[in-house]
Amino acid sequence: MKLFLREQFPLIMVYLAQLVLITLVYRLDGGSGLNVSLYAALLSTCLLIGYLAYRYVTNRTFYERLETTPSSLDEAGGPAQDSPLAVSLRGLLGSQFRLYKNDLHSYRHKLEEHIHFINQWVHGMKTPLSVIHLIIQDKDGPPFTAIGDELDRLKKGLDTVLYTARLDTFEHDFYVERLNLETIVRGVTSEQKRLFIRKRVFPAIQIDEQITVTTDEKWLTFVLTQLITNAVRYTTEEGKHVFFQGMVTEDKQTVLEIRDEGVGIPAGDLPRVFDAYFTGVNGRTFQESTGMGLYLVKQICGKLGHEVSIRSEEGSGTTVRIVFREQHITNLTNV
Repeated sequence: MKLFLREQFPLIMVYLAQLVLITLVYRLDGGSGLNVSLYAALLSTCLLIGYLAYRYVTNRTFYERLETTPSSLDEAGGPAQDSPLAVSLRGLLGSQFRLYKNDLHSYRHKLEEHIHFINQWVHGMKTPLSVIHLIIQDKDGPPFTAIGDELDRLKKGLDTVLYTARLDTFEHDFYVERLNLETIVRGVTSEQKRLFIRKRVFPAIQIDEQITVTTDEKWLTFVLTQLITNAVRYTTEEGKHVFFQGMVTEDKQTVLEIRDEGVGIPAGDLPRVFDAYFTGVNGRTFQESTGMGLYLVKQICGKLGHEVSIRSEEGSGTTVRIVFREQHITNLTNV
């Protein structure tokens, strides 16, 4: 109604001005019948009100649709009334919507092709890395050790690209099962032994053998790899530890805490550590930082139904806490 009145406001103003002008002309012409003038004005006003009422009724849904935001694309086709204005607008919106859907389909197809290319490229790059690793695995000496370290860095970089590309299609690429938490953690730390040895940092695992979690092993392994890489990377002193502690809280929730003895995170950076591409103060000091590690950790944990949080004190290390929520992951498997 408000939109209709705003649209018709100029017409009402012109009508009032015209009414005043005609009345003045009538008076200047010598007419003295005030009652006749008022009666003519009343009749004219009734005609105006009737016209406005007819316009509003015939275009009521048109104005209501303009004043509301459609909740879905299917509701964006325009008003259903048959007034000329509504029909013309519905045709225009329909043609625009078809163009939009065609463009959207084209872009989605290009995006899917791009993701498929990225996946194929990453898998193609892993083959020569595996071959190089086999060639040097029996070799000794600093050059071969350095090559092995660089191969590990390349593999982690390729995994980051691969998992980032797969994140949007996560629901089609996960398998939930009941897993032993200690086994997963020990397996990941074993895979990262070269990193621990290079930095002379040692893992310390304190997890009960009976603790199990419901999760996807592949995605959780990637999450732990990212967290271990960060913990070791930002531990500058030799002989320090990365502590893995698993526990079951009083409300029966399984928790895994990963605590390092590194440089810590400045308080001003903590609220943004899970943002994509955010590197912060430490990222400028340690040039290997990409700002994607913790972002992927947050996104993957969210999709798995796990809650991840971080606390840190500059100079005293960082603790990442993962809470495994069983109910959420059960609902996810039923979708």
